[in-house]
Amino acid sequence: MRKYFGTDGIRRIANTELTPELVYKVAKAGAYVLSKHTDHTPTILIGRDTRVSGNLIESAMTAGFLSYGANVKLLGVMPTPAVAYLTRKLNADASVVISASHNTFEFNGVKYFSNKGMKIDDSIEEEIEEIMDSDKMVELNAPHDKIGISEIKEDLLQEYANFFINTFKEDIDKYNNKDFKVVIDTANGATYKIAEEVFKELGINYTIINNTPNGTNINAKCGSTHLEMVKQYVVENKMNLGIAYDGDGDRCLLIDEKGNEIDGDKCLAVFSKYMKEKGTLKNDTVVATVMSNLGLSKYAKENNLTLKQTKVGDRYVLEEMLKNGYNLGGEQSGHIIFLDYNPTGDGILTSLMFIKILLEKGVLASELCSIINIYPQVLINAKVSSSKKEEYKEDEEIQAKIHELENEFSGNGRVLIRPSGTEPLVRVMIEGEDIQYITTKAKELASLIEEKLK
Repeated sequence: MRKYFGTDGIRRIANTELTPELVYKVAKAGAYVLSKHTDHTPTILIGRDTRVSGNLIESAMTAGFLSYGANVKLLGVMPTPAVAYLTRKLNADASVVISASHNTFEFNGVKYFSNKGMKIDDSIEEEIEEIMDSDKMVELNAPHDKIGISEIKEDLLQEYANFFINTFKEDIDKYNNKDFKVVIDTANGATYKIAEEVFKELGINYTIINNTPNGTNINAKCGSTHLEMVKQYVVENKMNLGIAYDGDGDRCLLIDEKGNEIDGDKCLAVFSKYMKEKGTLKNDTVVATVMSNLGLSKYAKENNLTLKQTKVGDRYVLEEMLKNGYNLGGEQSGHIIFLDYNPTGDGILTSLMFIKILLEKGVLASELCSIINIYPQVLINAKVSSSKKEEYKEDEEIQAKIHELENEFSGNGRVLIRPSGTEPLVRVMIEGEDIQYITTKAKELASLIEEKLK
């Protein structure tokens, strides 16, 4: 069990759990591990979202890097995928995003990226943790004349904007029309400025909401985790599409013209169909996680596509894509990876890809998504003893109940049991055609697991 890193970097309450002292150690150890095989002074990029604690964490991170002897480029407020993109473009040795993604403002986090712009492997995070808690830390102080230098490079955000303009301008100009309208919810987060610049430059008729960050309103009843406002705006203002990013801009959920949610599974169906038609979907394969809806699996089978499923987490989706040469993958939550463009989930890229297809096809968003049937899905947390989270696999009564349910579904439903990586919980997820039935069964199974593993 790792001590500091979770499934998406280090994420804790800022200044009490994620202290400047801890961040300083993470920076020094990370700089050492990520650059120990280089023969030059390492350069590390730092980007952050709009949280009030961002400057504090950035300062501690910078101090740790400079003390080790690394040079730092401070990118300012910038989406996670922008940092990943610039890491590769500038040939940086590593980068860090200071963000707690979709969490509320009191949380913050640290996510490391390698020199290839990809989230670092579990094994590298484990090595960083070992260094942090070892005597090695005292050796990581640079000599007086080798202390690193930092520089503010917030202007590099324009490089990221240019990437979108160069990629989409020609197609958008070709198919755009003045009656096509979208609303963009930036969650008062890292996309609040760049999204508006990109959509304006591309000539898309847009309205932007929740783009006035004050340090504490990031993800506050808005963005991809709270879709009520953008849904209402779409319906009341007769918009063609609603777009909702999360706090750090690597997720995107969409809303069709009727106010219905378009999640990551629906997006993967739409993108895979389009890419297959264009001959650009490598190996006719889509990568998703075990949490992807049964509807995506059935869609893939009916359309002669292969669906590969991984552990939960976009890093595992990316690992599978890299390992086997696939170029489309993602999560239900809206992390969509187009590996031909960027090695991480990218909210703005996802929304522009969807708009390009909408305009080119000349159809409504609801029509575009009618190709996939999403099954109702219920998720219930069973509270268990921390030491017994894995014992459901061996418990005969629990396993018998699971098999009984699976047999009842006969291929039109699914049971997924998954222990939480951070809490004393076992997550019970059931899919099926009848929401009331699967809710009842999920509660029964969760109660049994709680009773047996308390």
